[in-house]
Amino acid sequence: MGAVNAEIVPRVLRVAGPLVELEYTDGAAMHDLVFLGEAGLPGEVVAISRGIVTAQVYEYTGGLAPGDTARPGGRPLSVSLGPGLLGGIFDGLLRPLAGAGDWLVPGAARAVRQDRSWSFAPRVRRGTRVSEGEGLGEVEAGPVRVRVLVPPGAGGVVERIAGEGDYPQEAIVAMVDGTEVRIGTTWPVRRPRPVRERGGEPEALSTGQRVIDLLFPVAHGGTVAVPGGFGTGKTVLLQQIAKWCDADVIVYVGCGERGNEMADVIAELAELEDPRTGGRLADRTVTVANTSNMPMMAREASIHTGATVAEYFRDMGLDVVVIADSTSRWAEALREFASRTGELPAEEGYPAGLASAIAAFYERAGAVTTLGGERGSVTVIGAVSPPGGDMTEPVTAHTERFVRCLWSLDRDLAYARHYPALSWSGSFSRDATALGVRQAAAGDPAWPARRARVAALLAEADRLADLVDLIGITALPDQERVSVLAGRLVRDGVLQQSALSARDAYCGADKTAALVDAVLAVVDRCRELVDSGVPAAVVEEVDFEPVLRAREEVGPHDSEGVAARGDAMLARLREVR
Repeated sequence: MGAVNAEIVPRVLRVAGPLVELEYTDGAAMHDLVFLGEAGLPGEVVAISRGIVTAQVYEYTGGLAPGDTARPGGRPLSVSLGPGLLGGIFDGLLRPLAGAGDWLVPGAARAVRQDRSWSFAPRVRRGTRVSEGEGLGEVEAGPVRVRVLVPPGAGGVVERIAGEGDYPQEAIVAMVDGTEVRIGTTWPVRRPRPVRERGGEPEALSTGQRVIDLLFPVAHGGTVAVPGGFGTGKTVLLQQIAKWCDADVIVYVGCGERGNEMADVIAELAELEDPRTGGRLADRTVTVANTSNMPMMAREASIHTGATVAEYFRDMGLDVVVIADSTSRWAEALREFASRTGELPAEEGYPAGLASAIAAFYERAGAVTTLGGERGSVTVIGAVSPPGGDMTEPVTAHTERFVRCLWSLDRDLAYARHYPALSWSGSFSRDATALGVRQAAAGDPAWPARRARVAALLAEADRLADLVDLIGITALPDQERVSVLAGRLVRDGVLQQSALSARDAYCGADKTAALVDAVLAVVDRCRELVDSGVPAAVVEEVDFEPVLRAREEVGPHDSEGVAARGDAMLARLREVR
């Protein structure tokens, strides 16, 4: 609702959960904010028809009744962005939860502010000509370099620049051709922040998880879906990626998860040591927590809020990873609201625009050239929780269409205590070929062949597994028995990884390559033995512990230690007759 006659006060006509109908007011616009009742509950205009304005409310509407007044906001749903985001915990509208007291009381969290000053250092002088997106100064905010940028659409001569000192987030620190520039800024959550150019040479996002970095790599600015049923290890895998990936900032969106699970995630993030700085991982993490007991429509906004926060840091030339857990709960919020508005339901009751909504979210990812001419990226990793593990349900099926990578978690692997329980047969990476070329050009020409051979061994072992279950391992020819053995060595010696091991929770690219090379050398030697007449049963009885335990016995970058254990295993095989 935009500029309106001050004498006209719109009133509430009907309240149906988070759906509220209001009297029409001249100047009402889609996606404008409106504040309802004495508590000023925030809502967003989602429909205007026949003199009635429909708003979705981002707070609990208990106590709101027909006849209550509504106050137009005159602007779209926006959030405040600034250095205070780092290390903070916020609700779906980016309102601070820490210290909010009874934040479930409608309107309570709105009053919470961060009364803190920030150390600002100017990087330009008065009279300098700057363009949109260029840096005017820097703010000291822990391990991350937070820059104060010329706003999009602005530019010109710097008329005034504040001196070095401490300022609150709302302080005006520069004036550029009549435009005030503050330490913090605001931005509509549903509008992507502008960039100069998208795309460029792909660069792999290192996650430190071997099965991902080897078989299903993702590029900086890529998109990933992580579908998996209950108990398959989604949360632990996402936490590992948050801790070990080579991003500058992590945005963790807890969207509709159970409150106790979200509390555990927040507590663990606070305790985790940042391997890059030695400090707390939480200091470069922004947590958006909108649990299942919080207002349902704020859950719908939380996804867009997380993307907006990521774009804010991306524009500073940083690499940002958004972890959304889970997009299924977000889609459920869309379904509930669609049912209240009377929208015609599509598959399983979800709105017909579900696919478009999912696509719009993942489209906010990407590697870009910022307005200031720097390289930055937003990588989006979305967990999907299909009911009953049904991978054909609408949210999973639509998400798979729009993402570059699929890391599908397998219940059988999880029950077998194989973690990460990533299914090598049900996952894919559309970035693998391009990243393989990049890896080869960066000094590891064997990477594409190494990945292809591991994938082939796993596929062959899976093909033979059904035969083994049917007729037994002893009925297979010797070479096929070696293929089954090879699959086990790859699974247990390379792909399995313990998040609780100090040596194995993270694995560098050099150690991954050494482990794969050691296992492949052992497999080749086993094939040579069988070709020379040694029975497969004799080869199967060999103790392969030196190569299987190498991943846990050496450090994250100790490729020499892995190679030594591989050589010891080959020496043992040379004694087999």
